[in-house]
Amino acid sequence: MTQEEKKLWAQELLREKQEELGRLPKKEDFDDATRSRIKSFLGPWPRALEAAGLKEPKLKNPNPKKKKRCGSEKNVLITAMHKLEKQRAKKEKTTNHNSLRRQQK
Repeated sequence: MTQEEKKLWAQELLREKQEELGRLPKKEDFDDATRSRIKSFLGPWPRALEAAGLKEPKLKNPNPKKKKRCGSEKNVLITAMHKLEKQRAKKEKTTNHNSLRRQQK
C-alpha cells in the first residue's frame, strides 16, 4: 500500500465512523492498532479529522488584532540605547567601586 493509499484508507475509515455514530469520531471509538495507524498516516487527531474533511482547519491566528506587533525602527533604536546606557552605568559603578577599594588599601 502506498502512502497515498494509506491516507485515503484512514480518511475513509474516519468518514464511515462518523456516519455510523452520527457525530465526530473520537480516538476512543477505535481500537489501539487502528487509532495508531490513523494517526501515523494523518497526524495528530485534530489534523486527521481535518484531512478527512470532517472538521474545519483551525485558524492559526483567528483574531488579527491580537497579533504581536513589531515596534517602529525608532522605538527599537531607543530600546537598544537604553540597554547600552544601563550596561555602561553598571560597568561604571563597578569600576568606581573597585577604584575606591584600591584607594582604601
